[in-house]
Amino acid sequence: MQPGLTMVVGPPGTGKTDVAVQIISNIYHNFPNQKTLIVTHSNQALNQIFEKIMHLDIDERHLLRLGHGEEQLETEKDFSRYGRVNYILAKRLELLDEVDRLQKTFDDVVSDSAAYSCETASHFYTNYIQPKWESYMIKIQKLIDQNDSSIVENVENLFPFGNFFSNAPQPLFKKESWQKDLEISKGCFRYLMRMFKQLDEFRAFELIRSGADRAEYLLVKEAKIIAMTCTHAALRRRDLVKMNFRYDNILMEEAAQILEIETFIPLLLQDPDHNGNNRLKRWIMIGDHNQLPPVIKNQTFQKYSNMEQSLFTRFVKLGIPTVDLDAQGRSRSSLCELFSWRYKNLGSLSHVNERDEFRKANTGFKFDYQLINVEDFNGVGESEPQPFFYQNLAEAEYLVAVFMYMRMIGYPGEKITILSTYNGQKHLIRDVLRKRCANNPIIGLPRKITTVDKYQGQQNDYILLSLVKTRNVGHLRDVRRLIVAMSRARLGLYIFCRCQLFRSCYELTPVFNILTQRPTKLCMLPSEFFPTERMLSDEVNGGSMAVNDMPEMTQFVFDFYKSRLEAWKKNKREMEIVQQRLLQEERIRKLDEEEKVLREKLEVAAEKISRTERLRIQEDESSSEESENEDQAEINEVKSAENEEKNQDDRSQEGNTDENVDNRQTEMIAEQAEADEETIEDKTSQAENTNVVNDHSEMVVEQNEPIQAENDDTIS
Repeated sequence: MQPGLTMVVGPPGTGKTDVAVQIISNIYHNFPNQKTLIVTHSNQALNQIFEKIMHLDIDERHLLRLGHGEEQLETEKDFSRYGRVNYILAKRLELLDEVDRLQKTFDDVVSDSAAYSCETASHFYTNYIQPKWESYMIKIQKLIDQNDSSIVENVENLFPFGNFFSNAPQPLFKKESWQKDLEISKGCFRYLMRMFKQLDEFRAFELIRSGADRAEYLLVKEAKIIAMTCTHAALRRRDLVKMNFRYDNILMEEAAQILEIETFIPLLLQDPDHNGNNRLKRWIMIGDHNQLPPVIKNQTFQKYSNMEQSLFTRFVKLGIPTVDLDAQGRSRSSLCELFSWRYKNLGSLSHVNERDEFRKANTGFKFDYQLINVEDFNGVGESEPQPFFYQNLAEAEYLVAVFMYMRMIGYPGEKITILSTYNGQKHLIRDVLRKRCANNPIIGLPRKITTVDKYQGQQNDYILLSLVKTRNVGHLRDVRRLIVAMSRARLGLYIFCRCQLFRSCYELTPVFNILTQRPTKLCMLPSEFFPTERMLSDEVNGGSMAVNDMPEMTQFVFDFYKSRLEAWKKNKREMEIVQQRLLQEERIRKLDEEEKVLREKLEVAAEKISRTERLRIQEDESSSEESENEDQAEINEVKSAENEEKNQDDRSQEGNTDENVDNRQTEMIAEQAEADEETIEDKTSQAENTNVVNDHSEMVVEQNEPIQAENDDTIS
């Protein structure tokens, strides 16, 4: 990007937002020390560009979204100031854990933890990691100079951080060539450098304790891409200047919708340097002066002061060089014809003619776009219940009936948007939809119901547009509003209006000349259902239906709904039967699976029991065999002992026969002597017993004599 002013003019669908995102990415990567400010007219446009920035390879810590529209971002991440502070604090702890893991992979590191703080991590990198890398590169360079054949193995073996990258996809080094492996090692060291660089940037958040001070430091020092609306810039200008906010580049999206005064305010968010020089280097403005201008609610200012002219439009009229985008990729080529006449050499990208979604016809409709004439209903066309609050009941009913028809043939509700040129008609359509469709689970609501002015910058597949006016053209006479209305649809556009009124408007002639080449009665194909396989180039031979007016359309939708409801009920009953059968089959399948699992468990249990029983029997058999063996061994020992004694007796008997005889005689003599002694002892004991008995008898007699005397005296 060259310094200075760059203006990009992009017609609808040419990718202005994508160009803006790519410009921001180029500045971020080519000038990493510069800060870029993004300014848009609306929160919606800011969120669109910010969501696309998030999908680029831009570090999240450098993104910041200011203002109250941040909660509308379709992401779980918080890009507000305090959300980014919390992200940085959490990221700091995560990186310190990585430093601690890196330290534990080395054996020669001091015991003090390098992951205690960002400061200790910085010392660890300076005094330990960097010297190790330098030593590694010196050794590798020496091997390269010596043309050593083992350099491929040494690139991996000498790499000092291999253990730290062990959780990376393995093998880390492919060993195809030492050049590729050396590049891998350099990439690993670059990862470490980025890690310690981030910790060095987070060091200030350890010293600053206040949340407000941290948020201010994040805005002034840390963030590289800051996004805000021009309204927020005007409200916070004094505070931003006071905190010494600085930026090098400013990009304005939807610049044609920003007032001149709103354009200058973001340029004044920073004071000049002390030498009077402005730090701003690049100013990029992206927009389309052929679309809607800034909104001026004061009619006097709008009419007499020309305040609705943006600075972007002024520069275009002054002839400042612009970069023109000349290929759109949003709409079908046929739809592109409705607004391409306003731009020079506007064409379509190749995918518009190649993709099936652009080549296939719209289900249930004969044409991909059509102008539908709506007459008065009960003699009433345009109405004005309040000043400048325009409504048209016939168009509202007709449009809602077409929406219901689209839903009944299968169109997804999120692919349909309903637009109106007036705010009053938007509220009337919303009321009719709530009454007829909101509580109906079959139909529901479309993705969005809004006005053309608020829908600039957005798109959808199918657009239903109500032009409301029947007395005069109104503010649609401004061709820029018509261009916005014609360029919102990708696949289908159906316009409800009083055809004769708008056809006679000179400013709108280029568009309505194209629209009126087709019938102004809605042509439908009720037999088709979404999605159709019919191609846009195929001719419709039969089955087409032309609707004359709104009452006919509403009656058709009512009858069609009843027929479809019967079919849905029948299908529902069939589906319920099918679901019941499927549930029953599923239940049977689950029972079979459970039975199979249970059978397997029983088989396993039986196998375990049988194995246990076999083991027990084997143990019993082995123990009985052991006991039998022990008994048999004892018996054998006894027998062997008896045999040994017998053998000894036999041997001793043969040599000592005479000695045995003498011994036997001696034993007989001894036995006889013992018998004689026993006889003598028996006689002696008998004599002693006799004497004892006699003595006892005498004593008894002596004791009985006094008793006898007493008895005699008693008797006498």
